[in-house]
Formats: sequence, C-alpha cells, structure tokens
Amino acid sequence: MQVLWQLYSAFFRVGILTFGGGYAMLPMLTREVVEKHKWATETDIMDYYVIAQCTPGVIAVNTATFIGARVAGNLGGIVATLGVISPSYLIICIIAAFLRQFSHLVVVQHAFAGISISVCAMVLNAVWKLIAKSATDKLTVAVLAVTALVTILFGVSPVVIVIAASCVGILAHGGKGGAS
Repeated sequence: MQVLWQLYSAFFRVGILTFGGGYAMLPMLTREVVEKHKWATETDIMDYYVIAQCTPGVIAVNTATFIGARVAGNLGGIVATLGVISPSYLIICIIAAFLRQFSHLVVVQHAFAGISISVCAMVLNAVWKLIAKSATDKLTVAVLAVTALVTILFGVSPVVIVIAASCVGILAHGGKGGAS
C-alpha cells in the first residue's frame, strides 16, 4: 500500500508542477522517478517516452501508466495514472468555473502569454537533454538530423518516423543483440 501511495503522490506532484504537456514534465519526472525513488533509469524514461509517443493518448498519462505498472503491476499503473491526471482534472474544473468571468481581462491574457513562453523554454530544455543523451554517435546524429528535416519540411507522421528510425537502428546493427 505504501508503494501505491508513493506512486500516486509522486505522479500527483509531476502532474501539478509541470505545465505544457509530456515534454515539459521530463525534468520533474526524472527527479521523482529516477533520482528520488529510483524506480527507473534515465534510459528507461527515454524508452517510455518513445513508447508513449507511439501509442494513442497523452504522453504524460502513458508514461505514468508504464512506470506505475513496472513498479507495482496493473494496480500501480492505474494509481500512477490517477496521480498524474488528478491535478489537471481539479485545475480544469476550477478554471472552467471562473474563466468566463475573467478571460477578457488584460492581465489574464498577459499571464497566459507568459505561461506559453515559459512552457516553450521548458520543452526546449527537455528536448536538449534528450538530444544530449540520445545523439551519441554519427548514426544517431544523422537520424536526428533527417528526422528533424522531414518533420519540419514535410510534416511526416511521428509514427512513420519512429518506425523508420527503428529500422535504421536494427539494420545498422545487423539485427544483432538480444534481450537486455
């Protein structure tokens, strides 16, 4: 029961203290899951992010579900998911009750503009950390460059990109390897 409470409270903190979606939560998630509780490694977190991006749903929710399930089985997945979505649900209910009354105020509009740009900075920070940990040789740098180009220039689906990059990784290593 203690582990379930730790999962719920850790993911509640992640959910309430990160704004801007899945990528913005990476630094907080790393602190909670890797550094504080040692439920996963930074490599595990990156793997979960990749899987979470390829599966339907919100990255934060998918990642919480994967980590919770790893730590405490299916119930752990459910509890971690509830933890990460609870703050958003509560905040949305509160905002919905009051937003109509205040959205026309200039100060509120400026606050949202400030929040938007700060979220961009947090996402950029998370992306930079992912690049630093993932682009470790010529092949991964090339995959990064090609991926960025086809995404920016042609709007290729992330699913297609992930499948193609997976194939490149497999082909580059001759399909060698095994279970880790």
